Amino acid sequence: MTAPTLAAWMPRALPPTMSVEDALGLVMDTEDGVLPVVDAADRLVGVLTEPLLLDAESPDAEVATVLRGQPVTIGPEAHTFEVTKLLVQHDLAAIPVVDESGQYLGFARRHDIFERFALMLATQEAGAVLSVEVPPRDYALAQLIHAAEANGVHVRAVVTEPREHDTIEGVGADGVLVRAEPPSPSGEPLRVTLKLDTTDASRVRALFEHHGYRVVASYGEAEDQDDLNDRVRAFLRYLDV
Repeated sequence: MTAPTLAAWMPRALPPTMSVEDALGLVMDTEDGVLPVVDAADRLVGVLTEPLLLDAESPDAEVATVLRGQPVTIGPEAHTFEVTKLLVQHDLAAIPVVDESGQYLGFARRHDIFERFALMLATQEAGAVLSVEVPPRDYALAQLIHAAEANGVHVRAVVTEPREHDTIEGVGADGVLVRAEPPSPSGEPLRVTLKLDTTDASRVRALFEHHGYRVVASYGEAEDQDDLNDRVRAFLRYLDV
């Protein structure tokens, strides 16, 4: 999934000559508390936030006077993982998308990213979820998937929860493998979350435990969907790609 799909939010762009007072009222009315500033050619020159505007010397000053440096942006071909990394790294609620010439295309927002990850995890489709701890020396994503599917259970999505300094690896619902560098050798186990196409995960759970994998959590379709979504949301907050 790339940035153009995520840049669904396109709030009103403000000119650099707008007064701080007028801009502040508009920023406070936005859901995510940010608005872009563009020049006459629609090129992004900055992003306004409420704290930035409140720090202005005068409410009559132009917004151009409060802009500080170049904003953090992503290009139209940025992948969801790259967008997530920048949002977390810079603690942003939204990040502007610009083309090669710097023209403003819209914003990718945190909650839009969550929805994309939820789709990648196939949380809206019927099926159980298993979380398995795997020792790093035994880690092989293909082996886990093969073990499940050899017993007639299809894996809809797989995501690994990385330790500090690790990156993410996963298989989306569309079957596309996103592979990271192998985890560094250490004694700390990896946690692998699998979304299955069956609501009865007991057979796969028993199989994994038979092979020495520790199943640390199992969520079935009978579980309240809001609770399951809360668990996914908590996982994404933990995620630091």
